[in-house]
Amino acid sequence: MGATMGKGDSPKKGWMPETKMEAKMVEAMQRRESHGSSVKSFNTIILKFPKIDESLRKCKAIFEQFDEDSNDTIDPEELKKCFSKLEISFTEEEIDDLFEACDINDDMGMKFNEFIVLLCLVYLLKDDPAALHAKSRIGMPNLEATFETLVDTFVFLDKNKDGYVSKNEMVQAINETTTGERSSGRIAMKRFEEMDWDKNGMVNFKEFLFAFTRWVGIDEVEDEENAEA
Repeated sequence: MGATMGKGDSPKKGWMPETKMEAKMVEAMQRRESHGSSVKSFNTIILKFPKIDESLRKCKAIFEQFDEDSNDTIDPEELKKCFSKLEISFTEEEIDDLFEACDINDDMGMKFNEFIVLLCLVYLLKDDPAALHAKSRIGMPNLEATFETLVDTFVFLDKNKDGYVSKNEMVQAINETTTGERSSGRIAMKRFEEMDWDKNGMVNFKEFLFAFTRWVGIDEVEDEENAEA
């Protein structure tokens, strides 16, 4: 399958990925979804938040290692060096596309939470086990399991397996978890709004990851450090 999708391949009627990188993400997720999910309810994921949070925070040392000018952001050149050192074999164009996809402030600098999202996207997009094992060698042994949990959660939410989570799918997932609770619809809507930051009614894996870093409190790491500075 190529990176671009024709109209006939569109996951939703009239729905088209906005970028080549999004198309690749959707394709990779659809391949992954064909294997199913081990997640049985949204509550099981919520219970894992502390463990996921702890695992993701360990990326901070890696982030600091590649932030050569210590300005709390990774620029495109630093990212290319990072990929080279991690032995992740992406083309320059793919690295640029990934950077653009994760630099949500368009300030040409990747903050810590954006870096985590990027690493998780690399995990989804890269089928080459050798490239993934390279990450383990620099002190990230538990990260692959954490990323797999995040991928698995998205697969659980995406009921129709089209590579996107819709509002109805989010409601369905929360309802399965909180049977009989009248507030479950409101909870689902709030969670969905937190994910759908471009407000187009569909959530791709990248948007889900950004919301997830907020849910487990990764954003607060930076806020705390800025307050201390």
